[in-house]
Amino acid sequence: MNLSVNLGCWNSIFAIPCDVVDKHIKLAGAAQLKVLLFMLRHAGQNISVNKIAKALAMDELDVKDSMRYWVETKVISEPEDKKEGKDVVGAQNDVREEAEKASNIAVKRVPLRAQRPDSAFVARRINESSEISFLMQEAQVILSRPISGGDSATLLMLHESDGLPVDVILMIMQYAVSVGKCNMRYIEKMAISWAQEEIDTVEKAEKKIIVLENYRKAWTLLEKIIGIEHRSPSAKEDEAANRWINEWKISDELLKEAYDRCINAKGRYILSYMDGIIKRWHGAGVKTMSEVFEEDRQKKSSGHGVLKKSNDVTSYNIDEYERNYMYI
Repeated sequence: MNLSVNLGCWNSIFAIPCDVVDKHIKLAGAAQLKVLLFMLRHAGQNISVNKIAKALAMDELDVKDSMRYWVETKVISEPEDKKEGKDVVGAQNDVREEAEKASNIAVKRVPLRAQRPDSAFVARRINESSEISFLMQEAQVILSRPISGGDSATLLMLHESDGLPVDVILMIMQYAVSVGKCNMRYIEKMAISWAQEEIDTVEKAEKKIIVLENYRKAWTLLEKIIGIEHRSPSAKEDEAANRWINEWKISDELLKEAYDRCINAKGRYILSYMDGIIKRWHGAGVKTMSEVFEEDRQKKSSGHGVLKKSNDVTSYNIDEYERNYMYI
């Protein structure tokens, strides 16, 4: 009797270098891992970039970029005697070299930001610098997900081009996650702003976060007081909420009264109108509702804002009221 072990899919296997798991599983992006697995599966075969792109439903430029990552990390090597090899993994270098030649002829200008590095350069910097490697690993912990090649390039630029220390970048990421903004676009925008403000130490970063928290808490409280749906405020709304609540210490009831008067007069929430009411109260030293009513009474007695009388009920012209007392 002839017997055999049914290995199923294990009848056909291929090897993966230990370095891929030991050194690169945390750093390589999904696209890079997919390209490597496809290449290892078809080792020894003549595989074109176009074939890989079609098989993996990827853009050819992404395939080239992924292959370059593995060449730079020495997991795979490109043939020295084949021009096609240079075409596959060296296209970006050729473009960069041509650009450098052109820059020697043209008038040089300092760019606002350096060009985003490719994945091969990022991989090389990770291998060269323990600090950069730490940044990438901690970023994944903070975001609770693997970071893409684009994310890695962004973080590297924030450190090496924008000059932010690793600790400060990580603090930005932690704050972003704490407020539910864990996408890299938000993190990059905040980090660039910090770099421009020269917030380049942990101490400065801590002070900045306190300011941001005060702004955030002021807006959250204002939303609750006036009963509007939660959303991200505009820059002007952020400034106004912080001024009303943190600087001027306007009471909850006055904020609600200003909002109600805005709605009654305009039919909708208008920041400049509400701000005008609160500015006038603050300038007049009005701090309580009784003082608001007293101010209204004095205006009525002075004749400002009176439109007409009907059945002994006085009504008021809000436009005239605004002209005399609103400073928006």
